[in-house]
Amino acid sequence: MDELSIKIKIADREYPMKVRPEDEERVRKAGKSINERLRNYRERFGIDDKQDLLSMVAFDCLIEKMEAEEKSYGADESVLEKINDLNNRISQAL
Repeated sequence: MDELSIKIKIADREYPMKVRPEDEERVRKAGKSINERLRNYRERFGIDDKQDLLSMVAFDCLIEKMEAEEKSYGADESVLEKINDLNNRISQAL
C-alpha cells in the first residue's frame, strides 16, 4: 500500500512524515490536538519555552493514557467476573 507524504506542524516546526492513507486524518488530528494543548498551557501559565510546553503536553498525554488503561483493565476484570459468574450458574443448573 502506498503511503502519503505529509507535513505536520507542531510548536512552529514542521515534521515531514509518511502515513498510510487511512491514518492521515488521525495523524492530523493528533498534531492539531498537540498544538491546542500547547496554546492552552501557554495562555494558562504564561510559559513561552517550547521545550517546557512540549514536556507538559507529553506528561499530560501520558497521564491520560495511563488512566484509560486503568479503566480498560477494570472493565476487563468486570467482564471476566460476570463471565465466570454466568459459567458457575450454568454449571450449577446442569
